[in-house]
Amino acid sequence: MLRNYIKIAFRNLLKNKAFTAINIFGLAIGIATCLIILLFVQDELSYDRFNEKADRIVRIIFKANINGGKINEANVMPPTAQTLKNDYPEVQDATRLRTFGKPRVILGEKIINDATLAYADSNFFNVFSIPFLKGNPKTALNQPNFLVLSKKTAERFFGNADPIGKTIYFKKGENVPFKITGVFDDIPHNSHFHFDMFGSMASDSEAKSSSWMSSNYFTYLVLPDGYDYKKLEAKLPQMVEKHMGPEILQAMGMSIQQFRAKGNQLGFALQKLTDIHFNSSSTGEIEPGGDKMYVYIFGIIALFMLLIACINFMNLSTAGASKRAKEVGVRKVMGSAKLELVGQFLLESIILTAFALILALILVQIFLPAFNDISGKTLSLDFTANPQIILFLLLFGLFIGLIAGSYPAFFLSSFKPITVLKGRFSGTKKSIGLRQGLVVFQFCISICLIIGTAIVYIQLSYIQNKKLGYDQEQLLVLENSWALNKNESIFKEQLLKDSRVVNVTTSPYKPAGPTNSNNSLAYPEADDSQMMRTLQYGVDDQYIPTMGMKMAAGRNFSRTFSSDSSGIIINETAAKAFGWNTNAVGHNITRIVGNDGTKKVYQVIGIVKDFHFKSLHETITPLLMVYENNWGLIVKVKTQDISGLLASMKTQWKSFGVEEPFTYAFMDDLVNKTYQAEQKIGVVLSIFGILTVFIACLGLFGLATFTAEQRIKEIGVRKVLGASIGQIIGLLSKDFLKLVLVACFFAFPIAWYAMHKWLQSFAYRIDISWWIFALAGVLALLIAFLTVGYQSVKAALMNPVKSLKSE
Repeated sequence: MLRNYIKIAFRNLLKNKAFTAINIFGLAIGIATCLIILLFVQDELSYDRFNEKADRIVRIIFKANINGGKINEANVMPPTAQTLKNDYPEVQDATRLRTFGKPRVILGEKIINDATLAYADSNFFNVFSIPFLKGNPKTALNQPNFLVLSKKTAERFFGNADPIGKTIYFKKGENVPFKITGVFDDIPHNSHFHFDMFGSMASDSEAKSSSWMSSNYFTYLVLPDGYDYKKLEAKLPQMVEKHMGPEILQAMGMSIQQFRAKGNQLGFALQKLTDIHFNSSSTGEIEPGGDKMYVYIFGIIALFMLLIACINFMNLSTAGASKRAKEVGVRKVMGSAKLELVGQFLLESIILTAFALILALILVQIFLPAFNDISGKTLSLDFTANPQIILFLLLFGLFIGLIAGSYPAFFLSSFKPITVLKGRFSGTKKSIGLRQGLVVFQFCISICLIIGTAIVYIQLSYIQNKKLGYDQEQLLVLENSWALNKNESIFKEQLLKDSRVVNVTTSPYKPAGPTNSNNSLAYPEADDSQMMRTLQYGVDDQYIPTMGMKMAAGRNFSRTFSSDSSGIIINETAAKAFGWNTNAVGHNITRIVGNDGTKKVYQVIGIVKDFHFKSLHETITPLLMVYENNWGLIVKVKTQDISGLLASMKTQWKSFGVEEPFTYAFMDDLVNKTYQAEQKIGVVLSIFGILTVFIACLGLFGLATFTAEQRIKEIGVRKVLGASIGQIIGLLSKDFLKLVLVACFFAFPIAWYAMHKWLQSFAYRIDISWWIFALAGVLALLIAFLTVGYQSVKAALMNPVKSLKSE
């Protein structure tokens, strides 16, 4: 019996080859898109969950609000971990992590500069589930100058040789030996940190500090199973009073109670390990996190793409209903029950979906690498690693087949045999209304995506073209010029002699890309009640002119003024925050410059015009500039011969016999990288928007085909009575264009609300203009007209004799 049903199903599908092919292709695109998005969403939601204790681990973060200056730091003070473990019994374990960038590794004759290092406490691998391949994880980091390597790094350093017991050196002024005591498996990609090497925390002298005034250590706690971490968080103010209070008294001359009485807040908060990826807004994060909003957006897009593909299937299936009406009538006369016919049509739907699923899997394998390039992911559909995927896909395909085929099955099986056998088949008003509603839904989603994509691109264009308060073009950044040591100043002088170089400044502080970060506690005059947390730049006298910044008042630093070592330049926002506005020059600022509360008084010599030193997601905050010697070169050039200048600079670099390679970056590239996430989202939205419109057009094509077949005799009569081809095309097209206009009516407010919410994440953003909606509407109408135009022209050109001869 089932075999006969399958034979009939294949025969019926082959009868309508064009509709079957379009159905399979449209459904395959929808399923493939949905699968790719599901892989993305699953990956984003899986961050840090590979840890066995993931649900029990929390990270402690430092929060404060000092005179309106908000602090939210992911790293905390050296003694925090041990204090929590000693004072609170619910803390079962506590471990620390301190990042150390990419030190110069000396391995025999080889020098390696791109391996990342972090210092970790000896119990680090007891807290985090990172498998050890060689060595003992309990003792591998329990002594100074012990080091463990990732599997990939060990193979890179030593090939197939056993690295245990071998020694490598870190260049820190002098070569410091580290003994390799273990090899750990490569950290999974869905972790909020990735390092090639972990050194023992005992190697870091600052880790033993008892100071509560400096923050450098990421601190993780293990709590009891099922314990509500909010209970521990409620006890943390006691730790602040007990341990930070005395140091605040020493540094500021006031008790913690007096400090809080002035409206200031100071304390700690706890953050679940599994929340870090989506809530990584704290200063000093190890790696950039994700954005849950994009997970929601992509999840909704996946759902809508699947719905649109199913709707397209329904419309195309019912569009071909007239061709199968007599078949249904004959089968009913021959004794077929309605449920039997429903089963037959559902089987056809499931078979068609099976082919679509196979094609979808092929499309996923073809396009997933491109999606990975765009999104920065390493997603894969690996059946061997996850055999349960096969079961999921089978159930998924069955579900789609039943959903997509249910309405056509019940619709087709409901035909009355007498009516259809007399040739008087026509869809009911209810069925026609449903199909029209489905088209409206399809185009509503399509128009929303068109508007969303347009606004994302306009916002990104606004960011890229907005004046940031400094020059982005023709600026070369040499971040590792510290390697020149004493020769850095000689190299700088050589550059200044080159006619292609406009200016050079020495500073590691940059307004874009990776940069030194130095927060400072400062207050105006001698009024410590107005103390605030500000960012501080250490610059030379050429920083402001090289960067193309402008002075709002006062003057720049100058080598001719020895007093400038106690001078300070502030930005306009800082001048307003201190209450001076444009009259700041001549006033004094007191800074706390040491962990022991040491203070230094500076005189304001100038106000620099506000410039953006953070992304445009954030507002400009107070900034202080002090005059100090530093490392790191930023070069302003004026040449089109960039390649020639770089070659010359590389030659000069090598002449100093530096082991560190010559590396550089362009400032405008660093600015663009700040908004890579938004750029990727824009590309992905564009792709999904095009696919959605394409599938929606397939549905519209199906409805146009259905309508043309239903009105074929009406068209014949109109042509006999003298109607022109243009009039016939207009007659068939206007109904569909009305549906698109209805879709616009619903899509415009939905798209405005969604994009308004997205733009709120930018402190500096565009206004949503009316013309974006008008353009999206016109584009949707044009696409719809072109889609139905083919069927309209085909119907209009049909010989009326053929369409009327059965009467």
